Amino acid sequence: MFSRVLIANRGEIALRVLRSCQALGIETVCVYSEADRDAIYLRFADETICIGPAPSAQSYLNIPRIISAAEIADVEAIHPGYGFLSENAHFAEVCRDCRIGFVGPPPEVIARMGDKVSAKAVARKAGVPLVPGSEGLVETEQDALAVAHRIGFPVIIKATGGGGGRGMRVAHNDVSFLNAFAAARSEAEVAFRNPGVYIEKYVERARHVEIQILADAHGNIVHLGERDCSIQRRHQKIVEEAPSPFLDEDMRRRMGEAAVSLAREAGYVNAGTIEFIVDQDKNFYFMEMNTRVQVEHPVTEEITGLDIVQLQLRIAAGERLPFTQKDVKLRGHAIEVRITAEDENFKPRAGQIERLFVPGGRHVRWDSHIYAGYRVPPTYDSMIAKLICWGETREEATERLRRALGELVIEGIPTSAELHRRILGNVHFQRGNVTTSFLDDYFMR
Repeated sequence: MFSRVLIANRGEIALRVLRSCQALGIETVCVYSEADRDAIYLRFADETICIGPAPSAQSYLNIPRIISAAEIADVEAIHPGYGFLSENAHFAEVCRDCRIGFVGPPPEVIARMGDKVSAKAVARKAGVPLVPGSEGLVETEQDALAVAHRIGFPVIIKATGGGGGRGMRVAHNDVSFLNAFAAARSEAEVAFRNPGVYIEKYVERARHVEIQILADAHGNIVHLGERDCSIQRRHQKIVEEAPSPFLDEDMRRRMGEAAVSLAREAGYVNAGTIEFIVDQDKNFYFMEMNTRVQVEHPVTEEITGLDIVQLQLRIAAGERLPFTQKDVKLRGHAIEVRITAEDENFKPRAGQIERLFVPGGRHVRWDSHIYAGYRVPPTYDSMIAKLICWGETREEATERLRRALGELVIEGIPTSAELHRRILGNVHFQRGNVTTSFLDDYFMR
């Protein structure tokens, strides 16, 4: 096992990784930007190093500064968390060249699975179902429109690089398609410096279901069941739960086997997530792979009793998985809501938290770095906390989460907590009848 690890991230995931390191007896080095100088988790690290000003390009995305910090602090490995450099193949390659362990998959795998077109080729070779669409990138409006006519409207245009809902547009006819095609390419160029896009059939009233996998360097691969992440806004998840209220045991088995097959075909190592789109007839299709730990990993931890971040560190250190697929048991139900610093129009709002009361009680988990007096910076993602509740049943988990949200007090800045209270009170959510259009159907009219 590593003796000293650098955490190349910020916020709640930095604190999350720090806790798992401490549980394994690993010393921690936290890097931070000038905007995060007062971050609470810096007090708990064995060493802290400032790597630059607030802008991510000058700090959390600055590879030379992070590598320099790692070398100065004499660490054995870097955990990238999620976001920032976590899916940057070049960063993983630099770590390898500098003989610093990277807590994630090999750079070649990140590159292969991070590009959605090449990832679909891997899925096709592994025999995993794919949504009908273009065979690869489409370069011109004419070619793209021909694909749309072949598979039929509605279609979705997707950027081959990046994520987070950027570079994605839905079109229902020729006119909207041409506008959407240009917009998707432009957004992809700005966000990912790669204008490449491909076309897929848009599955309406679909569910977004993903499979968590773990793979060690010795050829052992397991899945930890699924997460239902269907409640989204602009393709970004805001509520996640495990297991999915839509899947039965047979479908869970088939999706898990498909995910493991894809990971094996990709030569995958470490923790990763295979994302699927599921239609109303329970057909599932591969969408993409996330080659990192997910924001929503706690719901899987709650129903399996496993610490995914600890397992990431063990795998990166060369250890074998300490269990097999038959040892994985799913128990109960867990739901997570993402608390963001946003107003009622979903506009991010920075500012100082004047008062904070965190909910508690049995099976209530609060993953966050905020505190009373903490100033939310305007520079980074607006998520400030995750609230996760577990129950023997989905109904029990929902009721526990409703109570926890009722206890939560965050004053000084607007947050999404009230929206989550409304979602949990919605009869369609309570029945498990959610799709990716849930917010549009019931809250955005």
